[in-house]
Amino acid sequence: MELSHKLYLLEFIHPFGVSSNTRKHTESVFLRLELTGFVGYGEACLPAYLGETVAETQLFFDQAKVHLKTMDLKEGISDILEQIHQISPGNNAAKAAIDMALHDLQAKIEHKTFRELMGWEKVLPMATSITIGIDKEEVLRQKIQAASEFAILKIKAGTHNDKQLIQLIRKYTNKPLYVDVNQGWTNKEEVLDRCHWMKDQNVILLEQPMPAPMNEEMRWVTERSPILTVADESVKHLKDLESLNGAFSGINIKLMKCTGLAEAIKMIDFCKRNNLKILLGCMAESSCATTAMAQLMHLADYIDLDAPQLYKNDPFTGVTYKNGKVVLNDLPGIGVEPKFDLFD
Repeated sequence: MELSHKLYLLEFIHPFGVSSNTRKHTESVFLRLELTGFVGYGEACLPAYLGETVAETQLFFDQAKVHLKTMDLKEGISDILEQIHQISPGNNAAKAAIDMALHDLQAKIEHKTFRELMGWEKVLPMATSITIGIDKEEVLRQKIQAASEFAILKIKAGTHNDKQLIQLIRKYTNKPLYVDVNQGWTNKEEVLDRCHWMKDQNVILLEQPMPAPMNEEMRWVTERSPILTVADESVKHLKDLESLNGAFSGINIKLMKCTGLAEAIKMIDFCKRNNLKILLGCMAESSCATTAMAQLMHLADYIDLDAPQLYKNDPFTGVTYKNGKVVLNDLPGIGVEPKFDLFD
């Protein structure tokens, strides 16, 4: 297998996410694996909060390149991934890129979609949330109006005025809300009070309300909460699920955290066996990694896969959005194609 990679700057500018005069960027390193004329694609998305740098990611790919040249897909993807994981600890996003590229390549060689490779039935469209960036009231109203086709909205919370924010949104819509606190609250009694209040505000899930080390406090909240509590920063890999012990009632699985599709499927299986709800999420991925994750959406209870809607220069085609739902195509592999020769 031949490996090449290319850094690409995704430009974040969309009315759902930020004001029209604000520009943000996310760096992604895209991966190309080639074998006997077939090509597999992957993406390592590197938002700042991930803590993984472009230099580290490119170094990992260079190290992986040496191993992949001698590996045979006939050994099985799981065996190859096991060797890749042993190169170094961390580098979760880089490992996720290699994982999705291997699955993409294997399915294309067999002339199958990823779901056919896995033995799954056709995946039907599924409603995703869309993130509404917080802004002045008039701009917020415009964003809610612009997102009219989406049935579920998501907001970032964790500030001193979260109630006022939700009340402001409720002036313009009563659509269900996902509320992501990003570890912003610390008092368990106050968290529980907010859970009861948010239940009346049609909030259907609360994501990572307390810091990751506060599992005991979260367990106390979850046992009493009238709404779903979802772990994000508290969980990266399968092994993290085993230590939660009732601290949450659901899990947000992200490819850039968990190292890819193979690990995500194992985590989904664990959740189903242990009565944990499943939210499939994304960080700031293009259509490449988002489409890879969307291949699993029929296994989830909820999805938050809106990232490609938030970029004006997405270099891949993949999932599409229709009436607020994520729609998969029938292309072979993970279902993505570059819009231009990204690796020139």
